[in-house]
Amino acid sequence: MKIGILGDIHGNLEALSAVLEDIDRQKVDALYCLGDVVGYGPNPCECLSLVRQRCQRVILGNHDQGALFDPEGFNIGAERAIRWTRDQLERHDQRLRHPDDSLSDFLGELPRSFKEDDILFVHGSARRPLDEYVFPEDIYNERKIQKIFSMVPQYCFQGHTHVPGVFTSDCRFIRPTDLAGSYEFPDEKIMVNVGSVGQPRDTDPRACYTILGEKTLDFVRVEYPLQETIDKIYAIPELDNFLADRLKKGQ
Repeated sequence: MKIGILGDIHGNLEALSAVLEDIDRQKVDALYCLGDVVGYGPNPCECLSLVRQRCQRVILGNHDQGALFDPEGFNIGAERAIRWTRDQLERHDQRLRHPDDSLSDFLGELPRSFKEDDILFVHGSARRPLDEYVFPEDIYNERKIQKIFSMVPQYCFQGHTHVPGVFTSDCRFIRPTDLAGSYEFPDEKIMVNVGSVGQPRDTDPRACYTILGEKTLDFVRVEYPLQETIDKIYAIPELDNFLADRLKKGQ
């Protein structure tokens, strides 16, 4: 069985559409989303509708929660973007003929994590599923890494930092560029950051997602027409131009 795992779409419809096309070519059996479908980007409603339609499992991200409630811990640009996003969701839901199609209700019903066999799926971390960052440089904070690993059943898939790679229980971080091909799962515990579809921050501007096989993992990069997304952000006063400029650099 092949499972496509994606996250941190952040309202980037062009990136999500390109990833879904690639996923169709890969012939995956199921598709999971690890949250932050909205926030930052210009097409929150369209992305939410696609995720609801295409993904078998979806969990809540901190930006998704921020679109429902008062955002906490957001910088000024992110807060302005999430308040604009909330307004878009409200406008969408007000036009509905069928209340069951409400995007806000869809977000409000999402879990913060789910578990299948020995695999945990979260947005942030096993310790704080919604909002804890686990950065590559945290491998030098052994106490933090070991505490989080103590809460991982065997494997954990996460997002939130937008930086793809594999954390090992002996405090190493393996980047996709360090792999010659597929990553083979060890017997030891690992945490996998699946990267970001809509706002990569590992200096590679291409959209990123992962494919989980029986005992292997592949990081997949996908080109998309990012200038279309950039132009949309520039055209929306409530979205800072910085949110568009960073897409060019993958930062």
